[in-house]
Amino acid sequence: MLTFLKADLRNDRHTSDLLHLLNSYALDPMGGGEALSPYCRQHLISELQQRERTVHAFLLYQDHVAAAFSICIEGFSTFACKPLLNIHDFAVHPDFRGRQLGKHLMSQISQYAEQHGFCKLTLEVLEGNHPAQALYRSQGFAGYELNPAMGGAIVMQKKF
Repeated sequence: MLTFLKADLRNDRHTSDLLHLLNSYALDPMGGGEALSPYCRQHLISELQQRERTVHAFLLYQDHVAAAFSICIEGFSTFACKPLLNIHDFAVHPDFRGRQLGKHLMSQISQYAEQHGFCKLTLEVLEGNHPAQALYRSQGFAGYELNPAMGGAIVMQKKF
């Protein structure tokens, strides 16, 4: 039995499951290969709670066991003049992979976004994460470009 829900960031079970799944993702090569720092473990939930109007965390349970999660953050499309939802974290726990749970989770997030008036979903994916890319394409995601002559968008970052 699959259960999808929007996590309540004030519910101890939900927050514990989010931290567990996020740490599992962080340990994966696609998540960087290192556990969450003690600082992150101690402060993440309170930081998310401070942003709960614009943070949407989702959990997917299989037979009452936390199996997959996503943390999404609202943004705004100036061209559409509407909110967008960025999928910041998205992962299926290794014990549950190969069961189409990622597809189910993405489908539920898409429905949620559409029902709540978001104009689009956005996400980043590593070039070498071919399984995730295949999942995202199967769910209607494509590279971002405004004008084919200018090419697709690239993701850049500057750390502090």
